[in-house]
Amino acid sequence: MNPTLGPGLRLLILLTVNSLLQPSFSSENPAAVSQDEAWKGRQLAQQLGKLNTDFGFRLFKKLVSSSPGKNVFISPLSVSTVFSMMCLGAQDTTLAEIRQAFNFKSLSEGDVHEGFHYLIHNLKQSSRKLQLNLGNALFIDQRLRPRQKFLTDLKNLYKADTVPTNFQHLAYAEKEINDYVSRKTQGKINNMVKSITPGTVMLLINYIILRARWLHVFDPKLTKEDDFTLSQNKSVKVPMMFHGGMYKMGHDDQLSCTILEMPYQGNLTAIFILPDKGKLKQVEEAMQMDTMTRWKKLLTRSVVDVSLPRFSISGTYDLKKTLVQLGITKVFEESGDLTKISPYRNLKVGQAIHKAELKMDERGSEAAASSGMETLPMETPANFKLNRAFLMVVYEQKLGSMIFLGKIANPAGN
Repeated sequence: MNPTLGPGLRLLILLTVNSLLQPSFSSENPAAVSQDEAWKGRQLAQQLGKLNTDFGFRLFKKLVSSSPGKNVFISPLSVSTVFSMMCLGAQDTTLAEIRQAFNFKSLSEGDVHEGFHYLIHNLKQSSRKLQLNLGNALFIDQRLRPRQKFLTDLKNLYKADTVPTNFQHLAYAEKEINDYVSRKTQGKINNMVKSITPGTVMLLINYIILRARWLHVFDPKLTKEDDFTLSQNKSVKVPMMFHGGMYKMGHDDQLSCTILEMPYQGNLTAIFILPDKGKLKQVEEAMQMDTMTRWKKLLTRSVVDVSLPRFSISGTYDLKKTLVQLGITKVFEESGDLTKISPYRNLKVGQAIHKAELKMDERGSEAAASSGMETLPMETPANFKLNRAFLMVVYEQKLGSMIFLGKIANPAGN
């Protein structure tokens, strides 16, 4: 064993959302994939969507309970993608823990990777109206000599670039990584890495940028300052957007909350959950896949006057402690087995960092064009005003995949 190699492997997960964007499921090269392969990939992606939703809610509840009264915003898809990549390098109990915690155990290893491959291949979209840019990269110490199969599988299944990096000079490594991410994201993500822990020999990155317009944009002229109630009966002034239109809406009498679906252009939809006063914790604790399924059945189309705060929030989470609570321990210990990455048995994950940013405004993105007028039936509109802590889910409809999950406790801050 080379004694000069440190035992730390830092895993960094980054999600940046300047606005929310609609994925388009169209293959870059349809002829390269047979119909049978495409059908299987789609089926696996749909299964992963359900499994990932369940994991996302469990992770979300842990983060919410440790940060009462705070905003929480995560991408379960981003976190799951990175740890699915880690499965390529893990063995024995280390692998079993990841598969158990992320609900991968009901699928074979090959099916998990094939499902993620389908998602990654089909989610990318770039056009005048919308953009989705997602990617993976592995920065690895040039002394580590990783196994070729691990690098090949990362590239073929996850389209991950491998960048040899000199982690002996941390300042230079930080600049190299930040320059790479800035270049790959067209300058949208800068200074991604602010400090690298000494001893790091490997850094695995997942980045996502999403932008899209609401299907029915808000008129900026109707945005007015209004009160948003915080915990302990305090309040802050926020710019409150307004739009009257046809939406799917319903009330869950069992959990005491109102649910509204607000579509983006394409296949992406935002679900806003507004708990009745005093019922926020009850709703948070009940959120799971079955709850989402039941909510879908409660919704009916009606005319709704929607008032929604305009805001921009960000948060950075070190998921190591939370993931340990969910049963993932070996990957963070020197006794863990990551020898499919490298034969050095003391290789471990030093940190698991997840960074999320969300901007929500009248258009939903930087696109300049406005949507057409909407013809509404003559009926008295229902009111849906998000003027106190609420929850939100953003999911892709065709595959049923939850992309984002959040709690907005204070639109004016973090």
